[in-house]
Amino acid sequence: MRVLKKAVLTGVMALALVGSAHAADVKIGFVVKQPEEPWFQDEWKFAQKAAEEKGFTLVEIGAPDGEKVQAAIDNLGAQGAQGFIICVPDVKLGPGIVAKAAANDLKLMTVDDRLVGADGEPIESVPHMGISAVKIGETVGQSIAAEIEARGWDMSEVGAIRVSYDQLPTAVDRVEGAIAALTAAGFPAENIYDAPQAKTDTEAALNAATTVLNQHADVKKWIAFGLNDEAVLGAVRATESVGIPAENVIGVGIGGAESAINEFKKPSATGFYGTVIISPKRHGYETALNMYEWIANNKAPEPLILTSGSLALRDTYVDVRKDLGIE
Repeated sequence: MRVLKKAVLTGVMALALVGSAHAADVKIGFVVKQPEEPWFQDEWKFAQKAAEEKGFTLVEIGAPDGEKVQAAIDNLGAQGAQGFIICVPDVKLGPGIVAKAAANDLKLMTVDDRLVGADGEPIESVPHMGISAVKIGETVGQSIAAEIEARGWDMSEVGAIRVSYDQLPTAVDRVEGAIAALTAAGFPAENIYDAPQAKTDTEAALNAATTVLNQHADVKKWIAFGLNDEAVLGAVRATESVGIPAENVIGVGIGGAESAINEFKKPSATGFYGTVIISPKRHGYETALNMYEWIANNKAPEPLILTSGSLALRDTYVDVRKDLGIE
């Protein structure tokens, strides 16, 4: 009986060692288009946590253009990697990336930006984790509508600044999501004014929003939304420049950028009411874990995983960031 128990235990230990060695042999690439950006650095950080937990090797590579993407894939193949996750600099590189991954016998998963084929349609054979731009926009619109109600404002007397950058499909989806939520709550569509940006920064948003405010100087209460925090911060700065008090402005951004957090840290509240924070935790940790399971256990990821965001306000942003794993 003792001999049998010893044999069983020895077998279990052997299996554990085999599993451990297998995990140690797994090598996964994580390729991003802008390695200097905090978002991608956080994705890498959370992917590394998955690597530490499972015992695989993570290879971080920055590839800001198509040539560097091709080189990165060849590099991973030469290193003996079995798969990689990528946020591409250009989604139209899709067919070339798929072919290069296959040539190097690498499993492929995308994050943030989804590859498209020659026909402009998503390449559905490549598993993808992305951000639901529409859902995030809806969260913005719903939070603004709730605050309008909380302040007891008459929606018919409120103007909305749609800071727009329609060259970018994600930007369109976000603002249209916000508009859908606002109009569903009873906000009059005719009170929404377009403020097209030349670029996606605060200065361009300020210039665009100032034009709208000057055209509708009779409106005394305003809401603002757009692609990101910078768009809304620009609109808020514009309201300040024309003398509209902070209590008459509700701006909700997207991203939880440092600029948004700095706005919350100001001694008194501004018209920047909140931001929908997008967490890099799932995009880094979960994609790396999914790729590991695919390689180690032949468990393919779901074809399409869409994440949303969490609303953070001046008095809640610290807790929201903590809940999302953002330090």
